Amino acid sequence: MHNRSDIAIVGAGILGLAHAFAAARRGLKVRVFERSERALGASVRNFGMGLITGQAPGPMLDLARQSRPIWAGWAEAAGFAVKREGSLLFARSEAEEQLIEAFCAGRAREHGYRVELLGREALGEIYGGRFRHHRAALHGFDDQQLYSREALPAIAAWLAREHGVEFHFSTLVREVEPGVLYTTAGRFQAGHILVCAGHDYLTLLADTLRTLEPQVCRLQMLRVAPQQSFELNHAVLTGLSGVHYGAFADLPEADAVRAQIRRECPALERFGIHLLVSPTPHGELIIGDSHDYGQDASPFNAEEVDKLLLELAEHTLATPLRVVERWQGVYGGRGPGPFSVTPAGEGITAVLMHTGLGMSVGPALGERTVAALLGE
Repeated sequence: MHNRSDIAIVGAGILGLAHAFAAARRGLKVRVFERSERALGASVRNFGMGLITGQAPGPMLDLARQSRPIWAGWAEAAGFAVKREGSLLFARSEAEEQLIEAFCAGRAREHGYRVELLGREALGEIYGGRFRHHRAALHGFDDQQLYSREALPAIAAWLAREHGVEFHFSTLVREVEPGVLYTTAGRFQAGHILVCAGHDYLTLLADTLRTLEPQVCRLQMLRVAPQQSFELNHAVLTGLSGVHYGAFADLPEADAVRAQIRRECPALERFGIHLLVSPTPHGELIIGDSHDYGQDASPFNAEEVDKLLLELAEHTLATPLRVVERWQGVYGGRGPGPFSVTPAGEGITAVLMHTGLGMSVGPALGERTVAALLGE
């Protein structure tokens, strides 16, 4: 039948594309449905970080490690840029320095994180000494960055061109039932339906997804141009990320960092701020982020949050920054785990992220889910 496929996927963000690739490379006929003319959700509003160093030991670390070579293959085949120099997490205080030292001495060795600790002398030798005002840095070798708003369209075009994936953009899927999708472009049949709808928990499978008790996280994000131009090839974080990411947050030394935040700048905790800086291929930087959780994303940004982010970034990078663009990031947050793969009827599966780490683990999660569906 003309309208029949082996796999139909709802959503053309990173999870949708990852599952499309995993299915198509196995020779399956794949259709992807996306409600807008291009992906506009979490997957293009983010930092484009493939973060391994920050992942908690266990499934997330395993998936991030497995995703890294997939990203490399996609970049080469689809023709988009990836920076693979790793990340620098700067310790600005004694408490932050003790946290990354403890991580290097313990968990990093135990679980095989590829990292090194850079002291002040080593910091003076990179980027012309720009970062020598920090106490130390954790260099994560395996982290990588890509420019999401260019990478995702390139992947979709390559999947269509080389793997025969059929994309239906500007097509809303109104309803799914076993073997059938009802869309604004008509009725389609599929052997299996994968719903990768990002933070949209209401349009499809609302009753099933409600049991997960999901929330939506809203972030304030900025694209900036450094006044003193320099080519940043690493992702940049600070010790604030040590209380946010699972690789560090449960270490005893993280408590001192939390106490320092609450004592010196409680607004950072109130707004869920931890600085991330990701370089684009065009000499600009993406900075953020904040975290505001709820049942839906508020459309209103707080200038106080942007001001805090800019101050943190200017101090960390040692240069004034000019804002080029502001936007809201958004992703599904606070579900039953970092992600969920939920059967929702015969031949229907919902695959959702409940953290902002879809770019880091999505490629391998697609492989894992499709392999399970096929009984591999």
